[in-house]
Amino acid sequence: MTEVLKQHIINRLGNDIDNLDTVLSYFKPLYINRNQYLLQQGQVCKQVYFIAKGCLQVFVYDNDMNETTRDIITEENWCSELLSFGSGNPSTENIRTVEPCELMAIDRQGFQKMMETVPQFDKVYKQILETSYANAVYRINTFVALSALDRIKWLMEYRPKLMTRVSSKLIASYLGINKDVFSRLKARL
Repeated sequence: MTEVLKQHIINRLGNDIDNLDTVLSYFKPLYINRNQYLLQQGQVCKQVYFIAKGCLQVFVYDNDMNETTRDIITEENWCSELLSFGSGNPSTENIRTVEPCELMAIDRQGFQKMMETVPQFDKVYKQILETSYANAVYRINTFVALSALDRIKWLMEYRPKLMTRVSSKLIASYLGINKDVFSRLKARL
């Protein structure tokens, strides 16, 4: 797992990285089974995760305990509830494993030390923030304008592996479509 993270950082920052081994030492490997919570609403988010293998769901519950999925995150991406992680305030989201996962986790103290020790890692952090923000805004703006059928087509074009990798219920939640409507529309494609 460390090698996957190391290669990810090199791909982002290049080969000439001072203290790369120091950066990697701040991360701890985690092996998590399927359907386990990494974070629940109301808890303070204490870690940022790099996904070496597996899939995570970021979601909220409504008043009726229905899930609304903000994102489904797969390998070689980062996951956290950044507002809670940065502020220390309780999280408004949940993070759960969709598959067995191999993660590299860094806590807030390690993250701050890493940012001080390895200033160029600030570039990776900015990329994490920008990617998270851009994905959220794009998804919201796109999905508001698209019909349910067009959302499914969008997913098939931009994230086709999810269609066979995760449950229809999870995809429907991600697309903001009723599960039965999703199944009916998917059958038409």
